Amino acid sequence: MMKTNTGEKSISVRLEQLQSFENHPFRVVEDNALRQLAQSIKENGVLTPCIVRPSPYGDGYELLSGHRRVAACKFIGRKTIPAIVRDLDDDAATILMVDANQQRENLLPSEKAFAYRMKLDAMKHQGKATESSCAQVGHKMKSRDIVAKEAGESRNQIQRYIRLTYLEENLLRMVDEGRIAFGPAVEISFLKHDEQCLLLETIITEEATPSLSQAQTLKKLSQEGKLDMDAILSILSEQKGNQVNRLKLREDQLRRFFPDGYTPRQMEKVIFQLLEHWNRQKSVGK
Repeated sequence: MMKTNTGEKSISVRLEQLQSFENHPFRVVEDNALRQLAQSIKENGVLTPCIVRPSPYGDGYELLSGHRRVAACKFIGRKTIPAIVRDLDDDAATILMVDANQQRENLLPSEKAFAYRMKLDAMKHQGKATESSCAQVGHKMKSRDIVAKEAGESRNQIQRYIRLTYLEENLLRMVDEGRIAFGPAVEISFLKHDEQCLLLETIITEEATPSLSQAQTLKKLSQEGKLDMDAILSILSEQKGNQVNRLKLREDQLRRFFPDGYTPRQMEKVIFQLLEHWNRQKSVGK
């Protein structure tokens, strides 16, 4: 064990000693990039230590940064990983965890949403953003400005992402899958939970999701206390009627045919190449 001038400790920690950070919003997917990372670690070792803190629940350590490195080590059967131990309270640990992970590529809307909310709540609780004498409203504005600047987003966009955390779980999953667009998702996040459940049921039975204008109508009816199953069905049926014979290809269904890491543009290119080939084959057969 080595101790640094800042009081941090550099150790080699057993993977079995690591615990996930509570309500950690970032997912680790076993994709091609993770397998490449695992191969790199197998050949060169772990070049960047993960960051942990002593577990607040007893023995072991809580993992703050390095979740993909830990997953890669498990993938190749490695038992230990280098780590830097920092003694942090809950708020400081939350902020570090979010900052360390939000730079990942291809974050899902839900991951950003819960990460921004966790960081904003931690900063407000910590009182880091403003002097203690500031008014509470000013405190909220300043905290959100800091979160926005550090994330490279506008203040308004941060708030829109945070609204997604109020979505029913299955509706939020549809946002991650691209089945519900971001704009409409923000609007329907204002519906009451039971109204969201009715909307989910209608989306499934009618195979239609609300457009932005329809989501705004749903929100307005909810605020007026007039949103029920009949109203939801009427709104989504109108959209469905306007989309007769419209072809929909869901990205989550297509991805199983493509290598890990393929972008939507790359997938589209392959699909059109295959269609061109199929069209030429049809012409030859005539």
